[in-house]
Amino acid sequence: MVSRSTPLTDAILVVLLIFSVYSWTIIFAKRSAFGAAAKSDAAFLRAFRKAPSLDAVIAASEQFRPSPLVGVFDQGYEEVSRQVKNRGGLKNREAVSRSLQIATGEQMSRLERNLGWLATTASVSPFIGLLGTVIGIIRAFNALGSAGSTSLSAVGPGISEALIATAVGLFAAIPAAMAYNQFGQSLKQTGNRMDDFSLEFLNLIERSFGE
Repeated sequence: MVSRSTPLTDAILVVLLIFSVYSWTIIFAKRSAFGAAAKSDAAFLRAFRKAPSLDAVIAASEQFRPSPLVGVFDQGYEEVSRQVKNRGGLKNREAVSRSLQIATGEQMSRLERNLGWLATTASVSPFIGLLGTVIGIIRAFNALGSAGSTSLSAVGPGISEALIATAVGLFAAIPAAMAYNQFGQSLKQTGNRMDDFSLEFLNLIERSFGE
């Protein structure tokens, strides 16, 4: 059926195939990234809670670099170190809190990268497939009119060829939509972990530099 389709329909199928392949590439990459982030976050959090001081945490953090929590910790630690070096102590806890919020935003942006493509694929692919189907049906009815026949055997093959585009569009859209929703939940969980960690970090510096 594909071999009998028009060049325009073939072009639509190629576009849908590109959408699908790129979406699956993102799905596998993001699944690996979120899995590694969750695993390294848990390991780093255990090390953070056991460490007696910030210096001990910075020494242990090197082995947990894929962890988004390490990125948040690094920025908070830099702000604390800057204040201690320039002012002789922790004088502005709000600045540390803002640094943690900025780091959280940066890590969230990194994890969100390319997720928009999944949303685009989920929403656009069915319509691209529908366009191919409409074009195919128009072609089938034009051929039907030219042949002067009204039998199902005359129009059926053309319509079945046209419906391939819709099927391919759905094939591209459904996995992308499911993955986008799943990764949205993972992203929310990661954000919650970073927010909770920021509070733990602030508690630690309160204990370490409290008056």
